[in-house]
Amino acid sequence: MANKNLNAAKAAKKDEFYTEMTDIERELQHYWPHFRDKVVFCNCDDPYESNFFKYFALHFNHLGLKKLICTCYNGSHVQGNELMIDFGDFMDEPKKIAFKVEITEVKDLNGDGALDLADVRYLLQNDKNVISILKTGDFRDPECIELLKESDIVVTNPPFSLFREYIAQLMEYGKRFLIIGSLNAIHYKEIFPWIKEGRIWLGYGFNAGNAFFRIPTEDKPSYSEGVYDENTGLVKFRNCHWFTNLDHNKRHEELDLVCRYTQEEYPTYANYDAIEVSKVSDIPFDYAGAMGVPTTFLDKFNPDQFEIIGLAEGDLGKELGLKPFDRELKKMNKSLRDGQVFYMKDGFPQKPYSRILIRNKHPKINE
Repeated sequence: MANKNLNAAKAAKKDEFYTEMTDIERELQHYWPHFRDKVVFCNCDDPYESNFFKYFALHFNHLGLKKLICTCYNGSHVQGNELMIDFGDFMDEPKKIAFKVEITEVKDLNGDGALDLADVRYLLQNDKNVISILKTGDFRDPECIELLKESDIVVTNPPFSLFREYIAQLMEYGKRFLIIGSLNAIHYKEIFPWIKEGRIWLGYGFNAGNAFFRIPTEDKPSYSEGVYDENTGLVKFRNCHWFTNLDHNKRHEELDLVCRYTQEEYPTYANYDAIEVSKVSDIPFDYAGAMGVPTTFLDKFNPDQFEIIGLAEGDLGKELGLKPFDRELKKMNKSLRDGQVFYMKDGFPQKPYSRILIRNKHPKINE
């Protein structure tokens, strides 16, 4: 098991992205009440380079944490310089060793009257009880699973390539979490049912939808111009979001609906009893039936206002009972795929991009 996990950890490093402190601060400010007297676990985070570790170490007292646990894979790809630690005889080459850090108290240890990274560095250098070596640091390793069982809330940026497995583990052990993932995960047949059931939802999101990550130096050639910035050393993605099951105020903001339903403006799907709504802002306030909306709707989803029926895509769409396309339709539009909705316009089948089927719980029909 250890060798298998170690190999998986090495493979996962190919998609390591190190989150900026500004993005962590911007998102975490909305969840502070959830953390008091809780054990926080950052299980993909090397304190040499992880801003998640730095954030929780610096805010340990303000948040009222009970304990902070951080674990990392064998090896470290981003050479940090803000929290360089001399482990002395404990580790000759600490960045090549998987280890965990457990903190139960953070004080002004250097006596300068402020709590800052210097105090965190001093704590790690002088209290050997907070650091111990792990076999692999893989979140699937038994010793890391034991730490997961102990924790209350998991906060991190897990490897995107392992997102399905990672979030499945959190759900299996019933953990609260706030993690970063690709928006493509919305479409995963393993994950969308949890979104539908109200067990996972989106967080506040990145500023203007732009997520910035620091990457290992050797990964720079993998990105095209406009994605990697030589001046900042960061890559920019627009398809990332925060996934969570921690409640927040945005999730209960009512979406202001201003459009009225008409048959002419909202075509009915040919293979499912629902209407097409091309933009979230066009959701009619007076329609009681099912509607197909873009997946960007999830960023506005209020469970008190709307019900999620399902995802009209692939196997999940087939489970909804979407009728398959006949050959003649596919000849007319080769982009048609079974499990997806379509409507007819001027005798031609139109297939909108991925649609979530929803229903307004409180339509204002008589207005």
